[in-house]
Amino acid sequence: MWKETIDDYILRHSDEEGQLLAALNRDAHVNLLQPRMLSGHLQGRFLKMLCRVARPARVLEIGTYTGYATLCLAEGLPTGGHVDTIELNDEMEDFIRKYLDQSPFRDRVTLHIGDARAVIPTLEGEFDLVFIDADKRHYSAYYDLVFPRVRPGGLILADNTLWDGHVVESPAPTDRQTLGIMAFNDKIKRDERVEKVILPLRDGLTLIWKKL
Repeated sequence: MWKETIDDYILRHSDEEGQLLAALNRDAHVNLLQPRMLSGHLQGRFLKMLCRVARPARVLEIGTYTGYATLCLAEGLPTGGHVDTIELNDEMEDFIRKYLDQSPFRDRVTLHIGDARAVIPTLEGEFDLVFIDADKRHYSAYYDLVFPRVRPGGLILADNTLWDGHVVESPAPTDRQTLGIMAFNDKIKRDERVEKVILPLRDGLTLIWKKL
C-alpha cells in the first residue's frame, strides 16, 4: 500500500501525460496482450524531460511497441529534432500509426518496420540519443551495432535492465531473456568507453554516456 501511495503521489506531482497518450494507454490495456510493456506516464515524462535537457537532434529508438515512448521522445525534442523508431512486429503498425497520425509531433518521427539489426545499417549519420527497448536477448548486439553511431557525449538508454528483479536470481539456462539482460548489464559495467548508472525507474533504466 505504501508503494502505491508513493507512486500515486509522484504522478500527481509530475506533468500530465496528455489526452492522446492517456487514450493510447487505455487502448493498449484493453486491446493488447502485454500492455505493461509500454513506457507509461512516469517513464514517458522522464524521457521527454531528458530530451529537453540533452536537446538531441537525432534519436534512435529500438523497439517501438505502441509508440508511447516514441511520442514522449518526440515531444521533448528541440526544433528540427527527429526520431527514427524501429519495430519488428508488423502487426503493431496500425496501432502505432493510429496515434502517431493524431500527434502534433508526427512530423518528427519516422517509423521503420523490421529487424533493428538489419534496419540500423541502412540509416545514415550519427545519433545523439539511442533508446533500447526491444528483444532482451539481443541487447548486447544492439549496443555493439549502435555504439559507433552515437556521437561522443551522446546517450544510450536501455530499458528493463532490472527485469522484475530476476537479475539478482539464478536464471534457468533456457531463460534467454534474463540471461540476455544480465550479459548486457555486465558488458556495460566493463565498458570503459562510457559512464553508466542504473535508475530504479519502473523495471530499471540504464543511462549510458559515451565519453568524449
